[in-house]
Amino acid sequence: MKIKYIVYTILVVGVASLIVYRINSNRTISQVGQSGGPSIPSVTAIVAVPEEFEDNLALSGTLEANEQVEIRSEIAGVVTAINFKEGTQVKKGQVLLRINDIELRAQLSMAGTAKKLASENERRAQLLLDKQAISQEEYDLSLAELKSSEAESQLISAQLDKATIRAPFSGTIGLRYISEGTYMTPATPIATLVNTNQLKITFSVPEKYATNINLDNEISFTTSGSKVEHTARIYAVDPQIDIATRTLKMRAITENKEGKLYPGMFANVMLSLETVEDAILVPSEALIPIQNGKVIFVSKDGKAKQIEVETGSRTDNSVRILSGVKAGDTILTSGVMSLKDGVPVNVRFENSSNTTEGQ
Repeated sequence: MKIKYIVYTILVVGVASLIVYRINSNRTISQVGQSGGPSIPSVTAIVAVPEEFEDNLALSGTLEANEQVEIRSEIAGVVTAINFKEGTQVKKGQVLLRINDIELRAQLSMAGTAKKLASENERRAQLLLDKQAISQEEYDLSLAELKSSEAESQLISAQLDKATIRAPFSGTIGLRYISEGTYMTPATPIATLVNTNQLKITFSVPEKYATNINLDNEISFTTSGSKVEHTARIYAVDPQIDIATRTLKMRAITENKEGKLYPGMFANVMLSLETVEDAILVPSEALIPIQNGKVIFVSKDGKAKQIEVETGSRTDNSVRILSGVKAGDTILTSGVMSLKDGVPVNVRFENSSNTTEGQ
């Protein structure tokens, strides 16, 4: 029996050894190419070619009305007439509504009567003063009474003018919050008047780009949900950097003749910094981030060579290379994450079916 167990043990060990041998043999074979050497990875590549590049700065901004004001009354009273329709255009100086002014007119009439009487008293006092029938002091009292009645009359006239509310500028009147018969105070909002023939765009530029921007520079922008590109002109720049955000606030103005832009809209602003005639652009996937920057792989003498690069602005698919790559270099664009410096590669150029070894 012992001999039988020994034979079975030898057979099991032999089979296991055979299996291990076959596994190792297959692994070795898979690492050997048709030439009998290690396999060479195939990668795609492009040739770095200088091209024109517009260096744009993408920012976010907000559309604001050129002029906007909440219409309110300066005096208290009951609304007797509303002379505008919600959402319509009004002109500067147009009467928007009237407040009951019966009491003010009565007060103005009384003040007018008092003014006439004071004027007559002053005239008589002047005649008597000329005849030395009264003293200068008595005349001065009558003159002061006349001045006081004139001031009272002017004050009531001013209050009476405020009973008629007019548009301070031309624009679109919004929804109203009052009705005829409403008792209003200066705290009661009437409606909002907005001038949208032109719109302002307020945006902030990072501190390092502040010196690149000048008054009258043109910007382009789009709004959320629309691909239509609009233009605007920078007309004002804040005189100081915002310490909290390290940005400089700017404001541009754009025409809105078609009325398709509305205050409060979000704006995607594109600010042109410069146009580079011979920029080197590489696909974003060619870049590999490292601890202190970024690297790319180029093909040189049939091997992958790692190069540290300095990058600039980005587009949707490409990144501008400021240093590290020159025109004519072969930039590896696929499979770069698994490459190592000095590894042989088979290069296949993009948009080409030819594979060249040792590029």
